[in-house]
Amino acid sequence: MILADSNKSFWQDKSVFITGHTGFKGAWLALWLQSLGAKVTGYSLSPPSEINMYEVAHVGESMHSIHGDVRDAIYLKKSLSQAKPSIVFHMAAQSLVLQSYQDPVETYTTNVMGTVNLLEAIRECDTVKSVVIVTSDKCYDNKESDWAYREGDPMGGFDPYSSSKGCAELVVDSYRKSFFNADQFETHGVAIATARAGNVIGGGDWAHDRLIPDVIKALTQQIPIKLRNPTAIRPWQYVLEPLGAYMQLAEKLFSHGVVYAEPWNIGPNPSDSKTTEWLVNRLAAYWKNVGQAPIAHQENNAHEAHYLKLDCTKAHSKLGWHPKWTIDQALEQLVNWYQAYQDQEDMYTFSMNQIEQYQAYPS
Repeated sequence: MILADSNKSFWQDKSVFITGHTGFKGAWLALWLQSLGAKVTGYSLSPPSEINMYEVAHVGESMHSIHGDVRDAIYLKKSLSQAKPSIVFHMAAQSLVLQSYQDPVETYTTNVMGTVNLLEAIRECDTVKSVVIVTSDKCYDNKESDWAYREGDPMGGFDPYSSSKGCAELVVDSYRKSFFNADQFETHGVAIATARAGNVIGGGDWAHDRLIPDVIKALTQQIPIKLRNPTAIRPWQYVLEPLGAYMQLAEKLFSHGVVYAEPWNIGPNPSDSKTTEWLVNRLAAYWKNVGQAPIAHQENNAHEAHYLKLDCTKAHSKLGWHPKWTIDQALEQLVNWYQAYQDQEDMYTFSMNQIEQYQAYPS
């Protein structure tokens, strides 16, 4: 998959609506679409942290940004209608497991009812053709076994965050059957897919209670790195990997409709599923060019999944998407980004260059 040339012609002047564009992944997606000439409208709350990708990389300067909450159904519907997009990416979410324990109501209202509100807005917007709704690999009923989950496996979730993502998947499936049915595609003309990504890492993430920001902070301050679940195994991938898949999926939905209106797993190669402790030590080695990182195990009373793996065969065979960067390349690029930020480089230019470098890399 090479997006640099072939996709520019597709995205040029396309009207795109992104919910959650001030978040970590949303900001990167907005930048990428801008680089391809899309007309981007974002709908989101303020950035989730004091320092954030959206402001550091000047993401909002070349797009239309709307301050709004997906729980506000009326304003969301009005904003979508006025933007007149042909493509929608839904990324607004309460995205933290620990926060979901602290405020489960916010988690469910944002992740479930926010999705319902967007789908209702899409029902009344006659310009929309292609919709990618981003959920999570944690949407599955995880049995903690050595099993790579496939798209047809049951939804579930122990913690409120994971459960809310499983609920969102069920909501989309119901709307797809009830209001955007394949048999009536010629009437409604809307194709909706969900994307279930693995654990995403990359430059520009400063979210509270998330691994990479905590590790970068510890390395910068030269203090021990606190880990809640050092032996937990996760499918790590650089932020541009799933974003490239979302964009490729949006193109397929736009051009081929209901053929691609399904759930999709988007994850790294199996060899890149690593323990948290392995990831931290590897990151520290790239950061400081030293060996093992100083790690302090932090007591964790909240349940978090120990093992989670995705089977991405369908995305490889049917969508034609494959990951490009290994976990080592991802960590190297991540360190390059944060060190460039520390060196006070122009992070808009640096981020755009990283996107271009990723696009040009053979899959």
